[in-house]
Formats: sequence, structure tokens, C-alpha cells
Amino acid sequence: MQIVEMNLGELRPYSNNPRNNDSAVGPVANSIKEFGFKVPIVATSDGEIINGHTRYKAAKKLGLEAVPVIIADDLSEEQVKAFRLADNKVGEFAEWDMELLNLEKIDFETIDMSQFGFELEVTGLDFGIDDVDETTASDDGDIEDSDKEFHRQIAINQYNLYDYDETRIAGKFNIPILEPVDHLPGKLQGFNYVLNKPDYVAGVHFFLDDYQFERIWQRPDFYIEKLVDFDCVLTPDFSLYLDMPVAMQVWNIYRSRLIGQIMQDYGIVVIPTVSWAYENSFEFCFDGLPQRSTLAISTIGVKQNKEQLEIWRKGVDEMIRQLSPKRLLVYGGKVDYDYQDVEVVYFDNATTERMKQGGKK
Repeated sequence: MQIVEMNLGELRPYSNNPRNNDSAVGPVANSIKEFGFKVPIVATSDGEIINGHTRYKAAKKLGLEAVPVIIADDLSEEQVKAFRLADNKVGEFAEWDMELLNLEKIDFETIDMSQFGFELEVTGLDFGIDDVDETTASDDGDIEDSDKEFHRQIAINQYNLYDYDETRIAGKFNIPILEPVDHLPGKLQGFNYVLNKPDYVAGVHFFLDDYQFERIWQRPDFYIEKLVDFDCVLTPDFSLYLDMPVAMQVWNIYRSRLIGQIMQDYGIVVIPTVSWAYENSFEFCFDGLPQRSTLAISTIGVKQNKEQLEIWRKGVDEMIRQLSPKRLLVYGGKVDYDYQDVEVVYFDNATTERMKQGGKK
């Protein structure tokens, strides 16, 4: 196998390449930037690409002058065509072994995987175990005791059941209770920056798309240990979409409170985030929250929609009635509302502010 350095100008894409790879160019470019050009392009001696069109485009995007290339002159014209198709196709036959994946110790989270386009795929994977099949059962059809215990441990870990404390819950849905806090952070930083651009004098917020912080539920201890040194942390703002089944809304409230309770047990200053949906959510959405405490809410998307604004106002009314907060951190800008005698501190939406400045950071 011959590997040479070739200038990008010496390479040319195969004109009939059947693979639509434009959406992968950005993630591949970020991968090359992070790890280097570790997988050579495969080409003929005259520069026609056999395999590696996405890496070629990524290299151009990064402004690279030369890349490593494997010269494959040992293949006939028919073999080149077959290899080009086979190399793109065979990956589609691979599947995840969920048990091995669950036991894998590689920490994807030590690098912000979203830059490689993996955020949704990695955090969205079911890291549990599929239903037991014939390979996990004994000859008489019964599941071995060791397998039962293994699967039970997987379920317990997946749902963080070891962190559930039945002595610290509230309401009919057993929502974990948070202790009151009197704290005012000077500024806030999104959770999506805590690994690669931490600002430890800031408080950490979760007013982001859920996929950007679902991983804290998957691995709470790992991430909470990363949050210990920050000024404070708001509880995760798992979404309560208006068209979401009530059971899912309760689940997201439960998850937010449990993560908050775990963080308090780590000694972190935790400011509870309050969220709600329609009025029927008032039955559970304030459970576990402390009275006369610092709380956080969001106004993102409220001012642009009359229905959302009315729902938001009713929720704030009920929150003030039930919890009598001492202070409210309001993330996302001002809304015309009388907070009565509650101290209110506003924090701008960082994404909106960057858009106002033309994308400057």
C-alpha cells in the first residue's frame, strides 16, 4: 500500500459519485481539525478519487493544501467501481451491540461531540438493553438469574434509581424536593460550554434545546462533577411542550428536580428552574420547589406569541401564589408583567445577543 502526500489541486472527485455527502462535510471537517487527517483518501495515480469525497470537501473547507492519499493502481477499472460502491454501502449493515455499548468506557463527553454532528446520535441512543432474546435464556426458556440481575442493574442505572430518596419527595408524583437558596449570579453560561469553554465565575443554565443537555440525565455523576467549580447551577429545563402528554411532562419535572437534588448533595449552589404548561400542569409543576427562594424562569419565545404569553403569565401568577419567591432570575428578556414585590434580575439570551451582533462572540 502506497501512501503519498498530494495537493488538493491534483485530486478530482469522481463525476458520477452516487453518495450525497454535503451534510457530512462540516462534521468531518471538525473531526479533522480535532484529530488530524487520520484516514487517507483513496485515489488512482492520476488523481481521481475512489473513496474519500467527503474528506476531500472537508479538506477544502479547512483550507488544507495537501492530504494523505493511498494510490490504488492495483485495482482494475471494474474493481474501482465495485470498491467505490461497496465501501459506501457496507457500513449500512453494521448495528450497535447495545450491551457492549452500555459497558464501553470511552468518554465521548470529554470532547464536545456536537461539533462532529454526533450530539443527537450519541445522546439519543438507547444505552439500555433490548428485550431478552434466545441468547440470554437457558435451554428451558428461563432467563438465568445472573442475566436478570444484570438487566435489573442496567434499568436502575438508566433511570438513576439509586439517586431517588423517598424521604425527600413531594406531591402525589413523588417529585424530589429542593432546598431554598438565596443567591444571585453575576452572569450565566450555557451548559453546552461547560466542557470546552468553562467560565467558572458564571452560573450554568439549561435554557437550551433538550438534546444539548440530555446527557446529564444519562450520566449525572460525570457531568455534575464538572459543575462543582461553577458559581452556581440552574436545574435542567427539560421541556414541557403544550402538546406533550401529561405523563411526559411529569417525567421531565421529576428529572429536573432529581438532577437538582443530586447537585445539592454534591454541595453545589442550585437555583431551581421553574417551568409549566397549561393550567392542568399546576398540579405537579411546582412540586418539590422551595418557598421564599431564588428561582429561575425563561421568557424565550413568549413575546412573539399571544397564547404563549397568556400561558406564561398564568404560570407566573400561580408560581408567585404558591412559592412566594424572594428573587426571580428571568432569562430571555423583559416581558410586561407586574412581579409584585419579587426582586427580578434579567439575563439576556446569549444566542439572541450574538445574532444582534452579527454572529460575533
